[in-house]
Amino acid sequence: QVQLVESGGGSVQPGGSLRLSCAVSGFTLDYYAIGWFRQAPGKEREGISCISSSDGSLYYADSVKGRFTISRDNAKNTVYLQMNSLKPEDTAIYYCAGDTYCSDYADIYDYWGQGTPVTVSS
Repeated sequence: QVQLVESGGGSVQPGGSLRLSCAVSGFTLDYYAIGWFRQAPGKEREGISCISSSDGSLYYADSVKGRFTISRDNAKNTVYLQMNSLKPEDTAIYYCAGDTYCSDYADIYDYWGQGTPVTVSS
C-alpha cells in the first residue's frame, strides 16, 4: 500500500523558515520522482519543486527559486522541502506527490499525501 505523509507545516513570521518532510512507503525513491505542490485558498494547485528518481535532478518554480531547497534521504525514503525567507504569499496547503517522472501538472501524479498547512503571517 502506497502512502505519502507530509509533516513540518505550521505558522511562521515573514522571513522565517520551515522544513517539510514527505515520508514515503510502498515504493522507493530509486524509482519514483517526488513533487511538492501547494494550494492557497481560492487558487489552483501549483507545482513548486520536484526531485527526479533517476539522477536526482531538481526543479523549482520561479516563485520559490533561491528560497526553497528540495532534497531526499533514500535510506529513510523521505523527501524534504527546506523553505527559507518565507513570505505571506507562501501561505497554502503543501502536498507531496509521487510518480515516475517530474511534471508541473498535478494530474499526472498517481500518489498524494494529505497535505500540511503553512501560514506565513506577522
